[in-house]
Amino acid sequence: MEQIQVEIISRENIRPSSPTLFHLRTFKHSLLDQLIPFPHAAGILFYTSENLCEFPKRLELLKQSLSETLTQFYPLAGRIKDDLSIDCNDEGANFVVAKVNCPISKFLEKPDLKSLNELLATTPYSGETMIGAHVTNIQVNAFDCGGISIGFCVSHRIFDANSMNTFTKVWTERASSCNRNSKPLTEPNFAISSLFPTSTLHFRDFSKKIWGSFLKEEKWATRRIVFKNSTIATLKAQIVAKSLSNPLKNHLNTPTRVQIVYALLWKCFMAASKAQFGTQRPSMVINTVNLRRRMEESLRPENAIGNFLWLTTLEHMSSEHELSLDELVSKLKKSNEEIDKDFVARLQSEEEGSSIMENALRRISGETWFNNNKGDDEALETLWFNSWCNFEGYDADFGWGKPMWLSSVGVKDNSVLANKIILVDTKFKDGIEAWTTLDEEKMKHLVSSTELLTYATVDPSPLAVSSSKL
Repeated sequence: MEQIQVEIISRENIRPSSPTLFHLRTFKHSLLDQLIPFPHAAGILFYTSENLCEFPKRLELLKQSLSETLTQFYPLAGRIKDDLSIDCNDEGANFVVAKVNCPISKFLEKPDLKSLNELLATTPYSGETMIGAHVTNIQVNAFDCGGISIGFCVSHRIFDANSMNTFTKVWTERASSCNRNSKPLTEPNFAISSLFPTSTLHFRDFSKKIWGSFLKEEKWATRRIVFKNSTIATLKAQIVAKSLSNPLKNHLNTPTRVQIVYALLWKCFMAASKAQFGTQRPSMVINTVNLRRRMEESLRPENAIGNFLWLTTLEHMSSEHELSLDELVSKLKKSNEEIDKDFVARLQSEEEGSSIMENALRRISGETWFNNNKGDDEALETLWFNSWCNFEGYDADFGWGKPMWLSSVGVKDNSVLANKIILVDTKFKDGIEAWTTLDEEKMKHLVSSTELLTYATVDPSPLAVSSSKL
């Protein structure tokens, strides 16, 4: 496992190429932004190259195109003002340049997932985003061979994965455009605060209290669990066939590959928990749902920036029978299907929006579960799901080719939100990488699961995954 030494070469603020208009100087957060527990959205793009002398030219292109991009993404050039807003003061993005002491190909053979944090300009997962902090942090890393990685760490109070996708798309358009004065092909939309307005800190304070209760002091481990599409297709055929064979159950509509992977990981997570504690504990899944696809089409803003996310919860009681894979898929599908355009309309309404948010936070906290299961003193095991699948990061070409690998990062700090899984497409979209963070003991049981290893590979080389189709 290749560890690295990273030397910081420079730090500067990249300012927007044009000043932000006065009436846009304060950007207000939306109601949905208050749901988000993680301080930053973070990811890293890796580009292979054998031409080290090209780095200064490429670095200058990144700076210039970022400056132009920030004119469109004006909140990203500001600082956190308070829990309700961003000061769009044009101070700029925190831009760090660093040198890495090994070739990128050597590092990608078997990367130390915790060392990926060294390729980011700030710590992504621990602690709370500080008032006065930069909204945007970018780190460009030059490897010995000439390879480059670009680490993104943006305040999650304004950005989700789809927002990052739009930002990266605009940045690459700017970098690859021959005519800098041409109209940008992609225009971001910052309408979320008008679609889901808020003027109170009630839900922010409530959510902070809840997320704080999830912070656990543990020794954490992060592993990449990779599923081939062909294997997911096999699981899908088995799930659908089993559903059809039982006339007493509702037949499953075709499940998505994300739902299938989620279901298998949840099943194996519960088995790992039982092996760890000697008894089956109740479990709750918290799943992130993208609301963009579930809004009324006429109200759906194109290239919307912000946290257009909802968190659904679903539970499995320890007293229930052990659920089969098709039953878990069915639970996941039903939970997702409840978030439709009518639900979004209710969430936006003054009459129902606040009560929906309040009830959702109480379910996430486990309060609803404990009230419904008085007398059950078993600890509730929580598992977080988030999907970056269909994120277009592998199309991010700044002018020297598309990335070899798109990565999340391993958890480095002791105090983090417990039990988290992020799904990411492989380079050719022929598989899914599940970035899984659990406490070390539970992880040992998970990665030794015969059922899991029948369908997945743990920590394969990113070079092997990205160099040829799975």
